[in-house]
Amino acid sequence: MHIPRVLTARQAADLVADGDIVTVSSSSGLGCPDAVLAGLGQRYEETRSPQNLTSVHPIAAGDMWGIAGIDHIARPGLLSRVVAGSYPSGPSSAEPPRIWQMIENNEVEAYNFPSGVLYQLHRAAAAKQPGVLSKVGLDTFVDPRIGAGRMNTITPDAFVRVHELDGQEWLFYDALVPNVAIIRATTADTHGNLTFEEEASPLGALDLAYAAHNNGGVVIAQVKYLAEGGSLNPQAVQVPGILVDALVLAPDQLQTTQTQYDPAISGELRRPLSTLEPVPFTLEKIMARRAAAELQSGEIANLGFGVSALVPHVLVEEGLANAVSWVIEQGPVGGVPLLDFVFGVAQNPDAIMQSSDQFTLLQGGGFEHALLSFLEIDRHGNVNVHSLPKRRHVTAGIGGFADITSSAPSIVFVGSFTAGRRDIGIEDGALQIRADGPHTKFVDEVDSPTFSGRRALATGQKVLYVTERAVLELRPGGLTVIEIAPGADLRRDVLDRSEFELLVDPNLKTMAAELFSPQLQNLTLPTLPAHPRMQAVQH
Repeated sequence: MHIPRVLTARQAADLVADGDIVTVSSSSGLGCPDAVLAGLGQRYEETRSPQNLTSVHPIAAGDMWGIAGIDHIARPGLLSRVVAGSYPSGPSSAEPPRIWQMIENNEVEAYNFPSGVLYQLHRAAAAKQPGVLSKVGLDTFVDPRIGAGRMNTITPDAFVRVHELDGQEWLFYDALVPNVAIIRATTADTHGNLTFEEEASPLGALDLAYAAHNNGGVVIAQVKYLAEGGSLNPQAVQVPGILVDALVLAPDQLQTTQTQYDPAISGELRRPLSTLEPVPFTLEKIMARRAAAELQSGEIANLGFGVSALVPHVLVEEGLANAVSWVIEQGPVGGVPLLDFVFGVAQNPDAIMQSSDQFTLLQGGGFEHALLSFLEIDRHGNVNVHSLPKRRHVTAGIGGFADITSSAPSIVFVGSFTAGRRDIGIEDGALQIRADGPHTKFVDEVDSPTFSGRRALATGQKVLYVTERAVLELRPGGLTVIEIAPGADLRRDVLDRSEFELLVDPNLKTMAAELFSPQLQNLTLPTLPAHPRMQAVQH
C-alpha cells in the first residue's frame, strides 16, 4: 500500500528541484498552503536552492491581510516565471506585495491567464493532451494579437496562439505540465486520503494532483489534522491517497482570509440570515439595487468582486434571499456570498463544487446573469478590470472574468462613473453631485481590454453598465444612456464626463425613485419562465 511521508514544511521543500514547474491550489487566503510555501522560501534563504522555478496559480495564492502565499517564494533567483489567473490584491495605500514589485521591476516573467482555462490546462496535462482550445480570452489582452497575457516587458509571447477550426477563431493554450503540486485539505489519513470538511471549497486540488502525479511529479498536501489510515468516509475523500506523496501538518492554518474557522461557509452549519450585517445606504447600495432589478426569480446568477457583490445582500434585506441561486468561481452554489476580503465563500451554501467544475458551468453559459465590476469602459463597450497602471496591486487580474463573460447570456457591469476624491450624496431622493471625481471611467480606449464589446455584440449578449448616475446599454450604434438618476444633469454629469460621445435613448427614463431612499424598496422580481419542455408537462 502507498503510504505518504509526514514531513515538516521545510523538509517538504527539499522535494522541489531546480527548474521545476510548481502548481499551487489556493484562492487568496482560501485554501492557501501557506506553511509549505513558507518552507520553500526558508529553504532558499538557507541554501539558495531551488532556483528558476515556474509557479502556477489558477487563482491567487495569498492575500494582503496576513497570508503571504506566493510572496514566500517571490525572490529573484528562486522564481523565474509565474503563470496566474490572479494575484494578491488590496488597497492602493498599502505596499504592493513582493510578487507585484518583481513584476513591475522586470525581475520575473509573468502571465495573467483566465482562471478557468488554467484549471482546464491541468486536466489536459493529466490526460497527456497538448493543451486547451477555447474561445475564452479572444479579443482581450490574453489574445496574442493584443498582449498574450504578458504582464511586463521581459515576458515572452508564449503559451497561447490563435487557431482556426471550421472557419472559427479559437485560442489554443499550451498545457503546463507541473513537476510539483502543492495543495491543501482539512484532514489526511495516514494513507494520504484527503477530506475537506472545514474548507469553504476544494478549489482545484484534485486536478492539480492528477496533473503532477500522472507526469511523474510529486504531490505535497498541507492539512490540519492527521487520522488513522482507512478511518475516513470514502465518500468524503476528494483526493485519494494514491496521488499524495507527502503530508505537512499545519494545525493553525486559517480557513480563509482573517478567518480561523467558520462552519457556515464550509457547509457544516446554517447560520440565520439575520446575522448578516445590513448594507449601509451608500452610492454603492444604490447601484447594487439597480443591478438587482435586472434579475428574475428562479435564475442562476454569477457574481464578481466589488460593488456587484452587494446584490445578494440587498435581496436578503428585501426578503428575497432564495430568489436567485448564486454561483461563484471558487465553488459555492447557493447561499449568500460574503463580501470584501472574504469574497469567494458563501454563508449557507447549497453545494460546494470544485472550482474546475464550476468553470464548466460558467464557460458554457449555464446561467442567466453575470454581475461584475469594472475599472474602465471605452467607446467600443470594452471593459478593463485587470490593469490599473502604477497601482496594479489594487486589482487581482483577470481571474475568472474572461471565463464568465465569454458565454454569459446577460452581463451587468456595476461601478461608479468617475474615480478619485469626490463629494456625491443623496438628498431628498435625488443624487447631488457637489464635487465630481477628477477621473472618468468612460475613456476613449481602455488601458487593456478584459472584455470585448465587439465580441459581445457579435454573439448576441445583452450588456448593461450600471453607475450611480446613469444606466447605459451596449448597442450596435454605441453605448447608449437609457436611464439617468434623479438630480443628475444629463449633459453636465454624464455626456460631458465621458471621453467619447455617448448616445441617448429617445425614451430616456429616470432611475426608479425608490433606489435613492434608505427605506426598503419592496422589490419584486419577475419569475423566470420554465424550460419549454417543462411547460409541455401536464399538471
